[in-house]
Amino acid sequence: MIKPTEAASNHDNLEEMSTNELLFNMNREDQSVALAVEKEIPSIESFVDMAFPRMHKGGRLFYIGAGTSGRLGVVDASECPPTFGVSHGVVIGLIAGGDQAIRKAVEFAEDDTKQGWMDLQGHNITSNDILVGIAASGGTPYVIGAIEKANDFGMLTAGISCNPDSPLSKIAQHPITPVVGPEFVTGSTRMKSGTAQKLVLNMISTSLMIQLGHVKGNKMVDMQLSNHKLVERGTRMVCEQLNISQELGKELLLKFGSVRSAIDNYENKK
Repeated sequence: MIKPTEAASNHDNLEEMSTNELLFNMNREDQSVALAVEKEIPSIESFVDMAFPRMHKGGRLFYIGAGTSGRLGVVDASECPPTFGVSHGVVIGLIAGGDQAIRKAVEFAEDDTKQGWMDLQGHNITSNDILVGIAASGGTPYVIGAIEKANDFGMLTAGISCNPDSPLSKIAQHPITPVVGPEFVTGSTRMKSGTAQKLVLNMISTSLMIQLGHVKGNKMVDMQLSNHKLVERGTRMVCEQLNISQELGKELLLKFGSVRSAIDNYENKK
């Protein structure tokens, strides 16, 4: 039986389509992705509820994958420090072939069943850490090997794949399987499958960061002030919360280094 991610596209003769037809048909396929992810919310919820206590006690969240899946994990992990103010060691993305594979594919790196666990060991892992395997096919050896060892080690594991009954969904403690069906370009899992994986990763990291206290109301109160846009955003947050002038808001923000600290210090002095 052909896996959904490898099934023939619902569209043919793509090279004969106009630009409008290509874009319209891709968009029509993409509209099914969010619905596929919605069906997996109970599985995502179960995993997040198990992951939070571990992270609250200092456990770290690891993503591991190859190719597009690995890059998506690296992207989500790299966005947590600037967005939520956590250190770079709280959410960590690992990709088969190492950092060089982020930009250029490393041949056969994903086929090594032992390397994933070896890469994890380089981070002094503990049984309190959490591992999310990401593989659209659900059969990437690099990911499968790491999840198997992580299970034996006592880590909490999850697997994000887009094929039901895949090896990853069978061995991960928390399988998350948004089945998006055939890709617009047959087998090109950087498209719908990649979009589904990105949505799930957003949901996992954002919900955990909120529960860990890095959001107040709906504001990123611990975000890093790494450029003028973020300083302006932070100033606006401070001014809205404290009902003060922009000049004073910016002064407080730059003095105390974060929206949270600016607000807390001003309110404590009142």
